[in-house]
Amino acid sequence: MNFTLVTNTLNESHLQDFIECYDKRRGTERFKKYSCEEILARDKTSLDITWIKDASLTDLENLPEPQILAASIIENLEEALLTFRGVEEGLPDARQFD
Repeated sequence: MNFTLVTNTLNESHLQDFIECYDKRRGTERFKKYSCEEILARDKTSLDITWIKDASLTDLENLPEPQILAASIIENLEEALLTFRGVEEGLPDARQFD
């Protein structure tokens, strides 16, 4: 599922299945339990485990309007820029190393 602040905001109802599974420690269609051994056996020991295919990512006929896609891209880039500015502010001044 893809969420943005503008077009598809994340809310508590989207997390309800996870909350129920976490409390009861059982899996469902969307949330599955994996052992450490299963994760370590994966190529590159990745936690990026996908078993549900999002048709919206491959169905090119039903993409959002270009304006919505552009707004989402701009929003993501602006958020990334703010994050990088915060990182830059935390770095020492390069002139002090001259």
